[in-house]
Amino acid sequence: MRRTRPEPTDRSHSEGMPAPAQAPSAAGGAAWRHLLLLLTALPLALALLAFALQWRGGGVDDAGSRWPARLAVPAPSRLQALHSSAASCVEVLAASAGPAFPYLRGWSFHFDAPDTHHPKVCVQTSTSAGLDQILPWLYYHKVVGVAHFLLFVEGKAAKPSVAGVLESIPGVKVVYRTKELEEQQARSRIWDETWLSGFFYKPCNYELFVKQSLNMEMAIVMARESGMDWIMHLDTDELLYPGGASEYSIRRLLADVPEDVDMVIFPNYESSVERDDIKDPFSEVSMFKKNYDHLPKDTYFGMYKEATRGNPNYFITYGNGKSAARIQDHLRPNGAHRWHNYAKSPNEIKLEEAAVLHYTYTKFSDLTSRRDRCGCKPTKEDVKRCFMLDFDRAAFIIASTASEEDMLRWYNERVVWNDKQLNLKLLRKGVLTRIYAPMAIVQGLRESGVFTSVIAAAVDNAKVGQKESVDRNSTDHDHEDEPRTSFVAANNARKILNVVEPAPAYRDKDGGASAAVPPLSPPGLDDARGEGLARW
Repeated sequence: MRRTRPEPTDRSHSEGMPAPAQAPSAAGGAAWRHLLLLLTALPLALALLAFALQWRGGGVDDAGSRWPARLAVPAPSRLQALHSSAASCVEVLAASAGPAFPYLRGWSFHFDAPDTHHPKVCVQTSTSAGLDQILPWLYYHKVVGVAHFLLFVEGKAAKPSVAGVLESIPGVKVVYRTKELEEQQARSRIWDETWLSGFFYKPCNYELFVKQSLNMEMAIVMARESGMDWIMHLDTDELLYPGGASEYSIRRLLADVPEDVDMVIFPNYESSVERDDIKDPFSEVSMFKKNYDHLPKDTYFGMYKEATRGNPNYFITYGNGKSAARIQDHLRPNGAHRWHNYAKSPNEIKLEEAAVLHYTYTKFSDLTSRRDRCGCKPTKEDVKRCFMLDFDRAAFIIASTASEEDMLRWYNERVVWNDKQLNLKLLRKGVLTRIYAPMAIVQGLRESGVFTSVIAAAVDNAKVGQKESVDRNSTDHDHEDEPRTSFVAANNARKILNVVEPAPAYRDKDGGASAAVPPLSPPGLDDARGEGLARW
């Protein structure tokens, strides 16, 4: 009989233990599906919530999407009433020379926010520039805390298409050079004193210097009537840099000045352009040459030749800065760079970090524009009658005698800083420095549409006073490029004082002010031994 082999049995069954599962259970699969569904639905729910909040206005929205496009560039129909020069300004002011910042469109600048603890600052200028230069200059200073502007205008600045826009801006007073103004200034006590007499009855820059001083004298009265605490004269190619203040504010800077200080000197830094095709200096220039007062003496004189690059002086134009004055009794100008007081010797301090940024010869066209403002002959002897500084004289001669190609070559050799290795060396030594804040502010203002919207608003709200402005300017503003001689001629009938040349040093041996402070070049290598540094 054949024995059959027993079938193998599961030992676990025989021992009463359950067998292991061979596949996932139905309950485990459901849990994984629920988790996957949750992970998919959660982002969708959050996206729907964000959309609902934005739709209802309860969330964070894009500032650029909230503002109408007309704030960026006014429609052509809104500019038809403006002079063609103003229309071209819109194109320049609407364009950005740097990267775009779309989130700045519609940025709210609280220019006229009430302030109770900072002093009120007034800036006065004499200008013939157009809107493309004045508006960025003006609104930059509004951002840094200037409360009031006194604009003594002529030339382009006095044209209705420009002056009408300026008059529409809060805190701005436009003063026209009318016959009545010149007659009023001809009666100024300045003509009977000696401190400015060395500049009387001379052409070009000397005439401008006298005119600026007379305008400053009138501005003191106007600023005081407006309740201002400080006054400063600036040109429209100069920006205040409130370095050293606890905030980027000229008001904060002056608020920290001791009460017994009457005047504050801002040393000037000079622009160092790196290209010869600059169109908008305030938005395109970030490199500046430091003032002598802000450099160690050894560094200044040790790097003098490399920093000068064959020019007559360390700075191509002036180097003695500008000053702000506390408005008080007996205040008077002391030339376009300083103030003084008839009743006392003012207490004056010099700031160690703040500066005036001077954007000089930043555009190639500045060569010819300066040439066209003066009727002097392009000779070394004759230019001394017109210009106070050596570089201005050399630039006038080049612009009057050289071809366009030769002028451009001269401009690149003397003005443009295109040697990157030299630039880096001087930056490391501290002679050159980078300052980006003004560039960022002006670009932000442009991107927000401030410049173009103020032009559009002036067009929309065309004032009846514009016709009156035309009548007031019927003297000679149609020829802004021609040299003005009526100002000198109108005063030639006055008693002529003993005219002397401006003293090289503006302080006498006792430290008193002996003459108006002219634009002065920084100290040269001849002063390295200490000679001539007293004026600084």
